[in-house]
Amino acid sequence: MDLLLLDLVIVLAAARLFGALARRLGQPPVIGEIVAGILLGPTLLGPLIGDQLFGPEMRPPLQALANVGLVLFMFVVGLELDQKLVRGKGRIAVTVALGSTVVPFVLGCVLALAIAGEHVGGGRTLPFVLFMGAAMAATAFPVLARILTDRGMQRITLGGLALASAAVIDVLAWTVLAVVVGIAGAGEAEGQWKVLLALPYALVMFLVVKPLLARLVPAYEKAGRLTPGLLSLVLIGLIGSAWATEWMHVHFIFGAFVFGTVMPREGAERLNHEILERLEQLAVLLLLPMFFVVAGLNVNLRELDLSSLGTLAAILAVAIGGKLLGSYAAARTQRLPARQSWTLAALLNTRGLTEIVILTVGLQKGVLDDELYSLMVVMALVTTAMTGPLVRRLYPDRRVARDIADAERAALGVTAAHRVLVIVPEPPAEQAPLVGLATTLALSAPSASPASPASSASSSEVVLGHLRPYPAGRLEVGSGLSSELAELAETLHELETLAATVRERGSESRVVSRFSADVAGELPGLASGARPDLLVLPAGVPGYAGVRDGATCRVVTVAVPSPVSESVPIPESPSVSPSVFGQAGSGSEPGPVAVHHGSGGDAAAHVALTLATLWGRPLVVTGGNRASALAQRLARLGVEATSGPVPEGALVVAADTANAPEGAHLLVRAEQDPDPVDWTEAVSALRAPLPRP
Repeated sequence: MDLLLLDLVIVLAAARLFGALARRLGQPPVIGEIVAGILLGPTLLGPLIGDQLFGPEMRPPLQALANVGLVLFMFVVGLELDQKLVRGKGRIAVTVALGSTVVPFVLGCVLALAIAGEHVGGGRTLPFVLFMGAAMAATAFPVLARILTDRGMQRITLGGLALASAAVIDVLAWTVLAVVVGIAGAGEAEGQWKVLLALPYALVMFLVVKPLLARLVPAYEKAGRLTPGLLSLVLIGLIGSAWATEWMHVHFIFGAFVFGTVMPREGAERLNHEILERLEQLAVLLLLPMFFVVAGLNVNLRELDLSSLGTLAAILAVAIGGKLLGSYAAARTQRLPARQSWTLAALLNTRGLTEIVILTVGLQKGVLDDELYSLMVVMALVTTAMTGPLVRRLYPDRRVARDIADAERAALGVTAAHRVLVIVPEPPAEQAPLVGLATTLALSAPSASPASPASSASSSEVVLGHLRPYPAGRLEVGSGLSSELAELAETLHELETLAATVRERGSESRVVSRFSADVAGELPGLASGARPDLLVLPAGVPGYAGVRDGATCRVVTVAVPSPVSESVPIPESPSVSPSVFGQAGSGSEPGPVAVHHGSGGDAAAHVALTLATLWGRPLVVTGGNRASALAQRLARLGVEATSGPVPEGALVVAADTANAPEGAHLLVRAEQDPDPVDWTEAVSALRAPLPRP
């Protein structure tokens, strides 16, 4: 008994210490707890000290306590499983879950067939193959929820979609595991007929036990608190359900999980909250860390050799590659953008404690040997540890903050219009081409995607920003501000006339105009305060550098006012010639749109494609092999696109970089953390009918 108590002290202290260390390193505590178990086992302490502290006679009582913790934890997982997650996202979540399950499952089965001869006997090949497939397909729902919560991603659509997909994956993985455990136990003396009781058991739980448990709610409301009697009933039902599935040779974790899922939901929020408060402290702080440490004690990395490293490499390749590719491909079929698809795939690659539970079941049922168990635990650690850094790189904090702000605006009922801010220089009456350009770009905004319900063309908004300097002359006594007010009124009339043309084309428009003592100093503040999705401005406006450098959105700079002039210097107060955009009355025939497509990303080419398509002009892509490949791809999509030199009289678009070509009329700088352009979707969106006034 003294040795058991000493082991408990060592195990709990190591779990807390390494769990806290893992949290400080940005990892889930389960990583540290498993590592603690590995270090306490034969891997570090060796057979001498390890067998003295955690010898064969001490493993059964430690495992028994760990299993009790696992029963409580699986009940908590079932109770916290939000069945509303899939509602509203059912099609996408199920599709992603299937891709994230089927691909790694199939690859895991193929790998299992290749290594079955080295690890199992011929009679257990089928459960071994199915088990390896299920282990590769698992996703740790609780660890995933913790990762999302730590970054606030549970508040955005992508996080909700990840949780919904993981919930479906959990159901699929546990179902497959139940089949595997049933097959593995079928060879036992009593297993052949007891396993058949699993289906009647499930029917009884959902059709009989669930309505009976609903009576706990009025009893709780009558008592006003969670009484010892009510908690005792829950624990009796929980342990009885776990015993029933274990007796049927379907592992006890299924009984605990199913009992959690049949607990009442409607009107039982306070009841469930108090149950979780009581059980989580015991399960999460005491017994569950012991489970993970005991799981680590069974890992012996000393016995691995070079052939084991080859098997480990194959396991990692199948586990990571299958999850990432399966999830990404499924997400893309649902038209999620590439960045969101990769992020979702990286999140679903989290295996964590769910994987350890599955592996422990396999070890207890004799499906896995000690060597393969150790390798699979290493795989679980690697895939869980890589999730946080990989997601942070794929979806930076700026993107998360932006999505949270959009979600908050949507919750408040604020329309998430695609906002284009155009900085209107003096004189406003001559800036119709500039405003027309901004309107075209606003109306071409892509429709909302399933992962990010942003704006659509019908919810675009063009904001006309204009700061007018105070008159330089002195104010005379008695003159007041009448002349200044008259000037401001005239400017507002000109701006409202421009705004009316925007509204006639189907976009919302508003004017922001005022006097300013320091136009160059105040213009960057006006631009940042508007929070635009796209910024359009002439290069010569006062404070241009501050506006451009302070913007986090895509920026389109009108650099040269005429496509037929040679390197026209940028004027101090630029106005845009109608001939740039081929508008009526310009006196020139509209030419093609040309874009320099190189190392500056896809933003410039996307703007050029937009203008060429909506203005009905041919598109010429220049810039080497990448340009030629893009032109061919767009041509296959039905766009009038070719590659070659810039034609005479063309409107030239280029990336706003240090090596931007001379004579470019529009310079385009991509937004922060830009997504790659999906050209198929871009062309499809541009061909959609524009809104009519």
